[in-house]
Amino acid sequence: MGFITEFKEFIKKGNVIDLAVAVLIGGAFQKIVDSIVNDIIMPIIAFIGGFKKIESLAAGPFTYGKLIASILNFVIISAVLFIIVKAINRTKDVIQKENP
Repeated sequence: MGFITEFKEFIKKGNVIDLAVAVLIGGAFQKIVDSIVNDIIMPIIAFIGGFKKIESLAAGPFTYGKLIASILNFVIISAVLFIIVKAINRTKDVIQKENP
């Protein structure tokens, strides 16, 4: 099967729309997580650590505060996606057991 034929099949199956929706929802979710991390979690960490702003943390010329925020964003998004995928898989298992 050629590339063009496979691409046409891919578009016909509706996967493109599913992918587009997922990208848009992911972008919106990223903004929410950024806000939670930057506006709630990082100020708490800065307060506990006695810093003015966590973004200003530096070791010589290397600032690492933004890296910490990015890592927190990644961990939060990964955990939420893991929970969602786990729930979807559990739902599929229940459906398959009910409809053998």
